Amino acid sequence: MSLTQAATAPGLLARERIIARPGYNRWLVPPAALAIHLCIGMAYGFSVFWLPLSRAIGITEPVACPKDLDLFQQIVATHCDWKISMLGWTYTLFFVFLGSSAAIWGGWLERAGPRKAGVVAALCWCGGLVIAAVGVMVHQIWLLWLGSGVIGGIGLGLGYISPVSTLLKWFPDRRGMATGLAIMGFGGGAMIGAPLADKLMRFYAGPASVGVWETFLTLAAIYFVFMTAGALGYRVPADHWKPAGWQPPAADPGKRNRMVTDRHVHLSVAWKTPQFWLVWMVMTLNVTAGIGILGMASPLLQEVFAGRLIGLEASFNELSPGQKDQIATAAAGFTGLLSLFNIAGRFFWASLSDKLGRKLTYSVFFLLGCGLYAAIPSTAANGNLVLFVAFFCITLSMYGGGFSTLPAYLADMFGTKMVGAIHGRLLTAWSTAGVLGPVLVNYMREYQLEHGVPRAQAYNMTLYLLAGLLAVGFLCNWLVRPVAEQHYMTEEELSEEKKLADATLPHFVDDVSALADQAAHSWKVLLAWLAVAIPLGWGIGMTLQKALALFR
Repeated sequence: MSLTQAATAPGLLARERIIARPGYNRWLVPPAALAIHLCIGMAYGFSVFWLPLSRAIGITEPVACPKDLDLFQQIVATHCDWKISMLGWTYTLFFVFLGSSAAIWGGWLERAGPRKAGVVAALCWCGGLVIAAVGVMVHQIWLLWLGSGVIGGIGLGLGYISPVSTLLKWFPDRRGMATGLAIMGFGGGAMIGAPLADKLMRFYAGPASVGVWETFLTLAAIYFVFMTAGALGYRVPADHWKPAGWQPPAADPGKRNRMVTDRHVHLSVAWKTPQFWLVWMVMTLNVTAGIGILGMASPLLQEVFAGRLIGLEASFNELSPGQKDQIATAAAGFTGLLSLFNIAGRFFWASLSDKLGRKLTYSVFFLLGCGLYAAIPSTAANGNLVLFVAFFCITLSMYGGGFSTLPAYLADMFGTKMVGAIHGRLLTAWSTAGVLGPVLVNYMREYQLEHGVPRAQAYNMTLYLLAGLLAVGFLCNWLVRPVAEQHYMTEEELSEEKKLADATLPHFVDDVSALADQAAHSWKVLLAWLAVAIPLGWGIGMTLQKALALFR
């Protein structure tokens, strides 16, 4: 290569560099997506840090702040511990900035490509963990919020949407399954991260530290390696590519599902349609119900069942520090078990939606979820741990299924041309739910505790409220109708969009049909899947091992 060619060649992260060449196997893309999503999915497992961080100063017992301290003084205080409700704002910030960054940079991602977005996501997520570690070291919660919440949240948003559009284009024959593959790793991140964090905190803990900041730094290093490798593994198909032997569904209006279109709606139009805002409400209500409980899964189980988790008839306040450590381990297993069903539900429900249709699948989520949330308080009151855990596992599978089915739902209604950007903008629903869910759970819990409600019953009213939100979500989903004809792009508008794309991207592939001739088996595919299957298998094993402690 001459100096002139080297100077003008696209950079390693440029979208031009990742257009797949003939012979590329599309099954290399899902493990690349999983490598990133399994790392950023640890956001779901952050509840394992709340109780240790709530005694970061006291080490064995929390040191309460004086009652005369105002909010700002509590934020900068270094002599007293943080309340769990304050720590919960980190979790809220995760999803506020996840949705915001996805909405703001979704269009940029379509132009820049998933590789560049994945690398930026790795820098933000892992850099945020480093800043959070500093915040814990100097006991400044605002640094924890800034690092993990804000900067890490931006990394979550970019990492989350980076593979969605790409996989929909690689798998037009299996949209639901493709989005399940794209997003299921995010649900499974805590299944690996929660038990790993528990082990790391125990390893690093000592007389002067609960081991959290050291764990943050260790996770940052591990995650950066995996996320960067995943980002560099992304490839995108050339325009007009399709799998060998596959033909799009017949366009005969009498034979096709009216909720599924073979046309396209522009981003600037899609967000103004009633369908967009109805689906936005569907996601907001579904996520609010799931995210509030998931973010408090660890303390919820510990406070509701307390000593019964280790065979004792004792309330949470009656347990010794050593016994609390024992039930914390069991609760980490519960968090991981929820992640197992979260990840399984993302693939199962999204794949099932290819058969049932997206609208019917969401109807099942809301009706079944509403009944299960309403039944959970009675199972807790009866001390039925098996049903309690089972109900949460089923609801969390549908919570995850809602995320993985969403991109296919949008592609069905608005087409695939700009589905990545439309999906990114609709994730502002996640931001909204990221505020509503934890606030409902955290502050209703503290309000009830302050008014004398026993810890074991402090979540009941919240669960009934969340069941009501799911009932409203069912109504919103029922109102979704096919997109009106006037909203679709004309052939002239599509041609103009293609000209804009062609003006910025060189043609590395002339014979697009040759890309369909992929190898049936490839050692690269095997190695790529092993790279994500090994940690995933470890996480599943640790989860099942810890989950057994719940039922002794």
